[in-house]
Amino acid sequence: MAAIDLSSAPAPNHGTLSLVKRLFFRRVSTMIAFVVVLLFFAMAAFAPWIAPYDPLKQSFLSINKYPSSQYWLGTDQFGRDVLSRLIYGSRTSLLFGLIAPACAAVIGTTLGVLAGYFGGVVDRVVSKMIDLLMAFPELLLAIIVSAALGGGFWNVVLVLTIAFVPGFARVARASTLSVRQEPYIEASIAIGVKTPIIIIRHVIPNIGASIVLLWTLWIASAIRLEAALSFLGIGTQPPNPSWGNIIREGLGNVFGSPWPIIGAGFAITTIVLSINLIGDTARDMLDPNSSER
Repeated sequence: MAAIDLSSAPAPNHGTLSLVKRLFFRRVSTMIAFVVVLLFFAMAAFAPWIAPYDPLKQSFLSINKYPSSQYWLGTDQFGRDVLSRLIYGSRTSLLFGLIAPACAAVIGTTLGVLAGYFGGVVDRVVSKMIDLLMAFPELLLAIIVSAALGGGFWNVVLVLTIAFVPGFARVARASTLSVRQEPYIEASIAIGVKTPIIIIRHVIPNIGASIVLLWTLWIASAIRLEAALSFLGIGTQPPNPSWGNIIREGLGNVFGSPWPIIGAGFAITTIVLSINLIGDTARDMLDPNSSER
């Protein structure tokens, strides 16, 4: 009987795409959240054309202006247009929200897959590293690393990546341990398929849904953590705007102009809630015990 080449066999298809369409279009709240997220990312992408003023331009003649037809959200203590700073600040905050979890997903998934697939010494070493990082809450770990490295774009990306790697590694390891026991993996090993091919063609596609779900949830956390770090003065540094340092600067002038705090707080709350709502829908979609399936 001829041997079957399992190395080229496609990963099992569970109809995930149809579930995505059904759940996302059934829930009005999820559709609204998705539109809100798209609007925020469009605002960030087209900030130079949308913002009415230069976000860094100061004017002592326009200090602490109330909202008007000229300044829709007023101005701050330096006479800068609050709306323009919020629009440009969205570029910084959302960029961190995408890049940091994506880097953490690549690193954490790689570590988790290696630990779960090979086991033994590799599993013990990776597990100890994960446990060490998991001993610190994400915000505390981010503060410690950021205080040591200082501010700056790539430093903050590195900080958030380190904070998120343990979560991805644990999920990838647990999922890989489950997939590793499947018959098609054992059959691939038996017929001599190389390990990298097995991991790329069989393991990663079967754990990909869990990783994508976690990445979706961590986008909101990255935006929140970046805002917290910037608020504490160890994230994005002024005068470059981000939602966190806009709130930080507005706090010292809350009685003169509360609009920076109101505007940035509303933006953070809206985007985080919208992304979390999408993440909840994705979680229900992937939960085999969910009644939504």
